[in-house]
Amino acid sequence: MKKIALSIVLLMLSTLSTFAQEDVDMATGLRSEGKIYVVVLVMLVIFLGLAFFLFLLDRRISKLEKKNT
Repeated sequence: MKKIALSIVLLMLSTLSTFAQEDVDMATGLRSEGKIYVVVLVMLVIFLGLAFFLFLLDRRISKLEKKNT
């Protein structure tokens, strides 16, 4: 689990440089109106929801594996 978390963090850090390439008109408009924070918040909620679901799924599968052995 720790290796997966570390891999995700490293992947996120390695993609930071790609965001600074050039300005996109849509992103500039969203940023100027303050809507970019809504987009980031929605993406964060979706990511956290998926991560929580996968964590619960992993726990259930681990319980089933222990039960069958």
